Amino acid sequence: MGSGKRILVVDDNEDLRSTIQALLQADGFEVDVAADGHAALALHQSNPADVVITDLFMPDKDGIETIVELRKQSPRIKIVAISGWTSTQGSDYLQVAREIGATVTLQKPFDPEELSRVVRQLAA
Repeated sequence: MGSGKRILVVDDNEDLRSTIQALLQADGFEVDVAADGHAALALHQSNPADVVITDLFMPDKDGIETIVELRKQSPRIKIVAISGWTSTQGSDYLQVAREIGATVTLQKPFDPEELSRVVRQLAA
């Protein structure tokens, strides 16, 4: 299914990174992982991804900053923003992510099958 497409998963939660990595590798994708935006941008620069999945709240370089930088480096890249924060907790960060360049946003917790479907569509 993945046909050699590269996916980059960026999240400071190691368990979630590993779970998403295993899910997408089972779909046939090559999957790199990073714990923050700095590591993600370095990985993407050395080995560009077709789709990036990024959490919005991470230490050092958060997902919003990461999306902005990715758009500068690779204007056509597909980006999935994920977050557990809701608009009842203040700003709607997923809406902000869409406004600055996220292709798709998903609220945590999300259905793994939905994430898999979204990534397959974006990587096609």
